[in-house]
Amino acid sequence: MSIFDETLTMNNGVKIPKMALGVWEIPDAQTPEAVEAAIDMGYRHIDTAQAYGNERGVGEGVKKSGIPRDEIFINSKVAAELKNYKDAKASIDETLNKMGLDYLDMMIIHNPQPWNEVNQSNDRHFEGNLEAWRAMEDAVKEGKLRTIGVSSFEKEDLDNIIKNSSTKPAVNQILVHIGETPMDLINYSQENDIVVEAFSPIAHGAALNNPDINKMAEKYGVSVPQLCIRYDWQLNCVVLPKSANPTHMKSNAEIDFEISDEDMDKLKKFTPVDYGQAGVFPVFGGKM
Repeated sequence: MSIFDETLTMNNGVKIPKMALGVWEIPDAQTPEAVEAAIDMGYRHIDTAQAYGNERGVGEGVKKSGIPRDEIFINSKVAAELKNYKDAKASIDETLNKMGLDYLDMMIIHNPQPWNEVNQSNDRHFEGNLEAWRAMEDAVKEGKLRTIGVSSFEKEDLDNIIKNSSTKPAVNQILVHIGETPMDLINYSQENDIVVEAFSPIAHGAALNNPDINKMAEKYGVSVPQLCIRYDWQLNCVVLPKSANPTHMKSNAEIDFEISDEDMDKLKKFTPVDYGQAGVFPVFGGKM
C-alpha cells in the first residue's frame, strides 16, 4: 500500500488520507501548479484556508489534475475572526464559489480565538465558536460539506463543542512536531474519537537547524523533514507538510521507515526548538 492510500476513519465514517499537502504561504497564482503536481504524484488530500488567500488556486489545481473529484479530499478553514452564524455561513458559500466546487470534504474552524487576540486574551469565544459550528453543521445538512472539525482547540474548547452541539468534531488540527508534542491534547482528542491532524511538522523549518534532530535523522539515514513527518505519522496523526516544490513533495512522502519506540520516546522529550524569524506565532496576528 502506498503512503498516499493510508487513511484514518473519522467519527462520521468518512476516511481521511493521512498524508496531506499544505498550501499555506503559496501565492494563489502558483497554487494550481503545486496542487496539480501533488495530485499527479499521488497526494489525495489538500489542506487550505480562507486566510491563505489561495482557495481559488486549489480549486483550479484540482480541476486541472483530471482526477475524479470524489477521489480527492479537500479541506478549508473558516476564518478565525468569524464568530457568528451569518458570517460563517456566508464564508462557506464564498469558499465554494472561489474554488468552483459543489462541496468540500471538510471545513474546520481555523482557531478558537480571532488571530489578533491570540496570547493576549483569555476569552475563548465559546458562544462564537458554537455559532460558527452551527453554521458548518447546517452546511453539512445542505450537502456543501461532508465533515466538520476544528483547529488549535484546547480541551476546554473541544468540551464546549462536544457538550453543546449534536456533532462531535471529526478532527482537531494542532501544532505537533519534535520539540512541541502536546501529548495530553493528542490523547484527549484521540480518546474522544477525534482525529488529530499535525500542522507545521518541520517546526516552521526550524527543525532543519536543530543539531539533535539532525543527529537522529542521520541515524535513520533520512532527511530531517522525513524524520519529522514520520514522527507525527507514528503518533497516528494526519500530517500536513507544506510545499510548492515537487521535489520536496516527493521527498516528504518517502517515509517508509520505522522510528523505534525508544527513539520515539526520546523525540517526545526534545526541548522546544527555536523558531527564529518564524517565532511570531500564529502568523496571522497575535503576540508571543
